[in-house]
Amino acid sequence: MNISFAPPDITEKEIDAVVQVLKSGWITTGPKVKEFEENLSIYCGTEKALCLNSATAGMELVLRFFGVGEGDEVITTPYTFAATANVILHCGAVPVFADIQEDDFNISVEKISSLITSKTKAIIPVDFAGMPCDYQKIYQLVENKKNLFCAENPVQEKLGRVLVLSDAAHSFGSVYQGKKAGSWADFTVFSFHAVKNLTTAEGGAILFSSLGEIKSQEIYQKLKLFSLHGQSKDALDKFQAGNWFYSIDLPGYKYNMTDIAAAMGISQLERYEKDNLLPRKKIFQRYSQEIKGDYLFPLSETAEKETNYHLYPLRIKKGEERNRFVQYLAGKGIAANVHFIPLPMHSYYKSIGYKIEDYPVALKNFEREVSLPIYPQLTENQIRYLIHTINCF
Repeated sequence: MNISFAPPDITEKEIDAVVQVLKSGWITTGPKVKEFEENLSIYCGTEKALCLNSATAGMELVLRFFGVGEGDEVITTPYTFAATANVILHCGAVPVFADIQEDDFNISVEKISSLITSKTKAIIPVDFAGMPCDYQKIYQLVENKKNLFCAENPVQEKLGRVLVLSDAAHSFGSVYQGKKAGSWADFTVFSFHAVKNLTTAEGGAILFSSLGEIKSQEIYQKLKLFSLHGQSKDALDKFQAGNWFYSIDLPGYKYNMTDIAAAMGISQLERYEKDNLLPRKKIFQRYSQEIKGDYLFPLSETAEKETNYHLYPLRIKKGEERNRFVQYLAGKGIAANVHFIPLPMHSYYKSIGYKIEDYPVALKNFEREVSLPIYPQLTENQIRYLIHTINCF
């Protein structure tokens, strides 16, 4: 039996939606993107959503909007994919890593507290495997440290504190204190990459509401300018008869989503809770109940949090057994993965001075972690085979 790690959940519904767009005569950013944005806002409980071609683009646009740049610091976790820290570097700022909590792999609020300085402009918590970070504690910390914040532009002056940007690449559909991901932070960025619960093949979105004096429509217009060359009209507007004139209002980027991708997203969102989250939850529970052995099992929910079951990050108590375990599964036709190689272990981040020894919990979890296949298309026979195979290790 062969079990792949994370195939996309694509049905005839998505295929039909894409075909309809291909036949419509308009395939780039247009009415489907707008519809997807509106649907995302409703689902997440926010005022606005801006769809883009990746979560990476979304994080960079938010940092640019806030004016993060040379000499600034942004606190994030070393236990994440490179995009989280790369965008900080793109802006000319310095990534400052705070070690993680052992139980849920998420950034430690206590570690963040010791790292906030007058140079800190933003914090990027990462919801590892879909489990929400401790946002209430993060906001309490940010409020308590407001006296250290040095505003350097009008947007920063209006907010008056460190920005909280949630890297929710893993956590679309997760719940924190009764609210969906997207509504917990100043800005939330989702990924719709091919391996994510909800996919548009490639894609992402920024979710947000008004930030005090900074109204959501103002934010939306500025981010939209940044996302498409800084031009005052998108292609759909420009192509209307007699509407050819536009201006470039700032030096923007090319980060827009297409209607083809949005059509996939609309269809995926319509069946997301029933066809994706529910099966994932059942598989997650099966693993936790039926896998036996010397393992640490991941959290699925607490009193105020529930994951979206994006990953099943099993930990092997004997870290030296991890690589042999992965190879054992591969030999049985099961593709497992490891999330993540901490950033200070990568050659580039080593070369600019980061040392994994400074983040002992991240290193400990990395050495023991194995992500098991978890997705709606897994059959009962595959689930039983996977559990049996692990129990025979």
